[in-house]
Amino acid sequence: MGHVFISYARSDEDLAREIGDLLKEGGYEVWRDDELPAHKPYAEVIEERLKGASAVVVLWSTEAAKSQWVRAEADTARAAHTLIQVTLDGTIPPMPFNQIQCADFKGWDGQRISAGWRKLLASVTELAGSVAPKAARASSRDLSICVLPFQNMSGDSEQEYFSDGISEDITTDLSKISALEVIARNTAFTFKGQSVDVCDVARKLEVSHVLEGSVRKAGDRVRITAQLIDGHTGGHVWAERFDRDLTDIFTIQDEISKAIVNALKLKLLPEEKKAIEKRGTQNAEAYNFYLLARDYWITGNHGDPRREERVMRICSRAVEIDPYYSHAWALLALAQSSLRYTYGQDVDDGFAAANAALAIDPTIAEAHLPMFKRLQERREHDAAAAKMEIAIGLGADSWSVNKEAGRFFLSRRDVPAATRHYEKAAELVETDFHGWAMLASCYLALGEQAKVREAAKKMVSEAQKAVQQDPSNGAALGILAGGYAILGEVEKTREWIDRALLIDPDNLTMRYNFACILAANLQDKEAALKMLATTLSRSGTFQVMVADTDTDFDSIRDDPRFQKMIADAKKRHGIKDDPVAATPAPNAAAN
Repeated sequence: MGHVFISYARSDEDLAREIGDLLKEGGYEVWRDDELPAHKPYAEVIEERLKGASAVVVLWSTEAAKSQWVRAEADTARAAHTLIQVTLDGTIPPMPFNQIQCADFKGWDGQRISAGWRKLLASVTELAGSVAPKAARASSRDLSICVLPFQNMSGDSEQEYFSDGISEDITTDLSKISALEVIARNTAFTFKGQSVDVCDVARKLEVSHVLEGSVRKAGDRVRITAQLIDGHTGGHVWAERFDRDLTDIFTIQDEISKAIVNALKLKLLPEEKKAIEKRGTQNAEAYNFYLLARDYWITGNHGDPRREERVMRICSRAVEIDPYYSHAWALLALAQSSLRYTYGQDVDDGFAAANAALAIDPTIAEAHLPMFKRLQERREHDAAAAKMEIAIGLGADSWSVNKEAGRFFLSRRDVPAATRHYEKAAELVETDFHGWAMLASCYLALGEQAKVREAAKKMVSEAQKAVQQDPSNGAALGILAGGYAILGEVEKTREWIDRALLIDPDNLTMRYNFACILAANLQDKEAALKMLATTLSRSGTFQVMVADTDTDFDSIRDDPRFQKMIADAKKRHGIKDDPVAATPAPNAAAN
């Protein structure tokens, strides 16, 4: 859905509301500052919304032109190429905005056939995409529920992974009940951090009930509150507070699920009851370590092997505590495989850990990925393809599976299939800035320029959030530069490249992607060759194989220096030319 931010002076609020309502009717998600939450600083929320907007509609008037807030918001949008201008009373926007066209709403009577409205809508459509009005969601069940992300009340942002994990597990438990329709985790998490009206959420998602709650974890104690709310009336159907030892965390989750079943007067089938009670572990300490490792795996600094090393250490501790924790074994296998094949480190390739996971639970899709990677590295292409097919079949809703499937289909130059998997990955974890970068590459290969631009905006907005949380995140800094390059912001691109190299000079994935940007986007061949020289000499097998055919380097492919770099890197890894080997699609990022 296209996100639209409306900037206006307080005296123009009625017109801003009317314009916003019409855009909402057209299927766009619209935000004005009347929706500011009570628990966050004003400026912080405004900044978040501006950065996340596909289009920023600035309503100029005599009063708006005097407003420092409106000017600042317009300036941010102009820099991000999301600015759309409207003059409400004929006022000419102040400099430098007077150089940009305005839709004329002077004397507008709310008609959609007016020239001003048509001009505004055309600009919104170009920037935010064409969005059809939302159709009624088909459902064969009378009862439906959305589990909102539980608030982290621990007073420590580092505990966010735990409250998110609780929310996801309750969602998974409820989804096993056949008589209850459950909104997907990724949809529910779009409301994370927002102050929302539960009835509005229920109406927007067309659900009968909403579950909200909070988690406070301190030492070996945990307090969880949960409220089941009628989406039509806003009344509490059930509410409870659990103040227990951390070792009771699974019992609490079971009690919440069963309480919802009872409150909604649902009949729980025996196999459903058994499925809800089935968990990867009954050890709270191992569970906590797994949630922490998974958070690092998803949000960590991609391209920095310390991410993999950290995940390996934490998962190793989890399986030491509970040797039968299949999910922890699978995540350990993924980290080992990445460290071996992406970074060329002499560690186990995850095959043994993956087998351990599958021996405990044959349905874990992610455990097939290290096996796929081993087969792919050995050039056993048919066997690798068969293994990937198994992983996709078991893990259609797995972020890790969809990311790896995207890479796999790119290696076969099947860009449409790769695009579908990257789109699914982005849907599952919207904050994955690297996924958006891969989507931008896919859209570029397909010639879908409007989508390339949208993906680039998401690269910038999501990478900016990651940099705000961790200024040393080299992967995020690299994607930020790539996003600006796609958007044509040359000065910002070079500025962020310089900053990233200063902060994280040893991030090989980041350096590789910078070489792509320099060669393909900035047409700076000398800088690209210099960047590659310090990258390929240390790159793992996977990165070398990608570079060998990456069309981002077509402008330097005939340069003897590039050819020597590739030949030397292949020789170092013992890579022989293979006519069936991986041939990445245009603009494929390295990791």
